[in-house]
Amino acid sequence: MIRKGRVLAVSVLFVLGTGVAAAAEQAADRLAQALSSYTTFQAAFTQVISDEQGRVMQESSGELKARRPGLFYWKTDPPANQIIVSDGKTVELYDPDLEQVTVQTLDDQMSSTPALLLSGETDGLSENYDITEARYGDSTREYTLVPRNEDSLFIALTLIFHDEELQAMRLEDSLAQLTELEFGNIRINEPVPMTTFELDYPDSVDVIQDLQ
Repeated sequence: MIRKGRVLAVSVLFVLGTGVAAAAEQAADRLAQALSSYTTFQAAFTQVISDEQGRVMQESSGELKARRPGLFYWKTDPPANQIIVSDGKTVELYDPDLEQVTVQTLDDQMSSTPALLLSGETDGLSENYDITEARYGDSTREYTLVPRNEDSLFIALTLIFHDEELQAMRLEDSLAQLTELEFGNIRINEPVPMTTFELDYPDSVDVIQDLQ
């Protein structure tokens, strides 16, 4: 009798596990479909970073532009005053105040940067993340991504869609800091020239190569 009970318990757990896996796969498919419908994404953003007690540590604003596959532009307004661009192979970070540019290879860890999801391939979502979906009414969906790679730059990322349009992101890192991004003036699938993803800076700027 005990043995049967154990078999039954294992069977129930297996069925539940299968159901959870299927739900995660379906959520990944719906998220991939939503993101893959964007050939370009442009928006103004506001960003708030809070500590684990909820105290605001930093507020900033700026604009971002993404173009598939792998092209990305991120500009933060002063006083943060920083520009990040990716051509799909490298990432360049320009700090005008420091007069410095850092160039890094777009490796697996860097390519999982949340904003780069807007400009990257989505085929590996279910392989790289555990994904859950929450629905609020008929028009709002939230997808929460938990990386399977322990070396990821974040431990949880939530993307909020309203009427199939990405309008916000929430990111929690390993230090329990919460980054909240809200997008405005959103433009989807409008042309973005290739020159957008090329940094233009004075010759006097120090360039640090960190290529692997």
